[in-house]
Amino acid sequence: MEWLIGLIGSIGISGVAYAKRSLSRSGFLAATILGTAMYALGSTVWFGSLIAFFVSSTLWSKWKKHAKEMIASGYEKSGARDAGQVLANGGLGLLLCAANWAWPNPLWWYAFLGVMAAVTADTWATEIGGLSRTAPISIKTGRRVSPGTSGGISGLGLFASMAGGLFIGAIAWALLVALPDQEASDKVASAVRLFVWAGVAGVAGLIGSLSDSWIGATWQQMYRCSACGREIEVMRHCGKPAVRIRGRAGWNNDTVNVAGSLVGGALAVLFALVLGLISSK
Repeated sequence: MEWLIGLIGSIGISGVAYAKRSLSRSGFLAATILGTAMYALGSTVWFGSLIAFFVSSTLWSKWKKHAKEMIASGYEKSGARDAGQVLANGGLGLLLCAANWAWPNPLWWYAFLGVMAAVTADTWATEIGGLSRTAPISIKTGRRVSPGTSGGISGLGLFASMAGGLFIGAIAWALLVALPDQEASDKVASAVRLFVWAGVAGVAGLIGSLSDSWIGATWQQMYRCSACGREIEVMRHCGKPAVRIRGRAGWNNDTVNVAGSLVGGALAVLFALVLGLISSK
């Protein structure tokens, strides 16, 4: 029954996104499989946290879309998300959910919370920070760079990043409180859990997003447009081939996103251990 409910729910949500051109065909298929498995192996809290990331990120990507078109033209992937992007943002979360199903332990949940906070923080930073009125600075050099440059950060982007992580923590708490089978004692403790989960997710998300920026500025394959001179992620721009200027082979935007989410997940587990939320024994 859980598989059927997950399938119906996932098809419904992914189908709307596909109709709105937020997902490509491969993205629709990947999102449906991902959501179905997440619901069947996890619970409403796991599934709902994934959906919260997906829906909020989709809405922010549509916000002032025309104002971001010039910046987005330099991204490796923009517009409808494909299967690679869906798996880069949610694949690790599914693995953690499956691990918790096979070997139940709070460790997996906090890792998942950090991963989802990191991918949400990074997406919000990209979609909202790209509209900053001041040029971003390179996380490596501190110098001003063009909007959309990999590794560029801004005050607005940092604010959006922290907000994205806090959002995931708050949504997870709200879903937990909404569960009909939650005991009264858990509902009393949930008020404290809100601050703990939101705090852990907020900080893990922010640092995970900054790690994504650092890795992007250091290892991601980048090119320079031979026509306009912009530093871009794509091999062609302005209708002409671009020149590769840096980066390691195989390190594209999806790979960088996975690496940043790994940092977020690891930090969330570390914070949970330090705060005594997970027994170290």
